[in-house]
Amino acid sequence: MIRVLVLNGPNLGRLGVRQPEIYGATTHDELANHLTDTGEALGLDVEVRQTNHEGEMLDWLGEAADAEIPVVLNPAGWSHTSIAIADAVAQLDLVVEVHISNVHAREDFRSHLVVSPYATGVITGLGLGGYDLALTHIAATAELDGDPAED
Repeated sequence: MIRVLVLNGPNLGRLGVRQPEIYGATTHDELANHLTDTGEALGLDVEVRQTNHEGEMLDWLGEAADAEIPVVLNPAGWSHTSIAIADAVAQLDLVVEVHISNVHAREDFRSHLVVSPYATGVITGLGLGGYDLALTHIAATAELDGDPAED
């Protein structure tokens, strides 16, 4: 099984409660369980983490870089502001950035994404299904390339 980290940034622990009209009614725990099951079906060992602390996210991204672990990343509010997160993402071989809402159809500041230039790919505006697509892409890429993060 190929290990994959799904890393969620600030406020995403409030899924299901925070602005459900934008982010939906599914909780972060429900999302994590779904992604673990989806990953297993794809031959992936998925671990889902969420933090509101930038330093912790940086540590996780460094862990992934050192161990060559593919990452699905929703940097949330850090998408628009954190050069530190962008620099950490630049060290990764395979990272798919996911945004639940279409950031380009919202407030102007949300269209400025400092992390995206360093991501392998970006999925935005497809709701929680964007995570499924990211995992599918990672599984397909690992199958084609032979992923070093394979156990």
